[in-house]
Amino acid sequence: MQYIIGLCLMLLLLGCGSEVREKQYNGSTLIKEKCALCHNLQMPPSSYENEKAPPMMAVVFHLKDFMKITMNEEKFSTFIPFVKEYVIYPSIDKSFCDKESLKTYGVMPSQKGKVNQEELEAIASYMYDFYDQQKYLKKMQEKAKFDALPKAEQLIIRTGCYNCHGKTEDKAAPSFLHISQKKEKDIIETIKNGSRGQWKGFHAFMPAFKEKFTEEELQTLKAWIDAFSTKKLPIVWKAK
Repeated sequence: MQYIIGLCLMLLLLGCGSEVREKQYNGSTLIKEKCALCHNLQMPPSSYENEKAPPMMAVVFHLKDFMKITMNEEKFSTFIPFVKEYVIYPSIDKSFCDKESLKTYGVMPSQKGKVNQEELEAIASYMYDFYDQQKYLKKMQEKAKFDALPKAEQLIIRTGCYNCHGKTEDKAAPSFLHISQKKEKDIIETIKNGSRGQWKGFHAFMPAFKEKFTEEELQTLKAWIDAFSTKKLPIVWKAK
């Protein structure tokens, strides 16, 4: 019995240790703590002046390309070992950077003493998985689709209006089609100051958005909502 109890306690402690280790070596957190000071971590990256180092997306894409990585197995056999070794012992000879990049950024300084091997493995693993060309392509397609939307709809998506309002269908709040039909209501004032109880059958509270939109954006939203009333769509709405 004592043996079984001891074994259970050992397994429990090992499990706790694994959980702590997993939290301690979280690549997503570590890359922000250890790399964000010099590298832009966004995908796609934002451009800014006086960059200390190339964007991380560019680094990873460049490494995968020059290492000719074609299989995920090479993440562990090629990519991660290189990152772990190079970050501690960087040099021109080991670098895959082109001459122009080396001229612009120089060779990265050694991070010896600032990051350990377990942290580097977590960071390199995250780099490999997050900065993926297929994910990047999907993000670019989504961005292109978003950029093609009317300005008002971009504002609505940005502020989460579709969580409560549908275009032509009621949700927690009346649809934009229904709102466009309620001519006596000042749409801009409602957006700016919020509302409650103005629509029969809808009890959701609309918060004030006056800090979210400029006056020009409010006019853009009003024109977009008003345009629904000119469309030949079935109108079944509940108003006081």
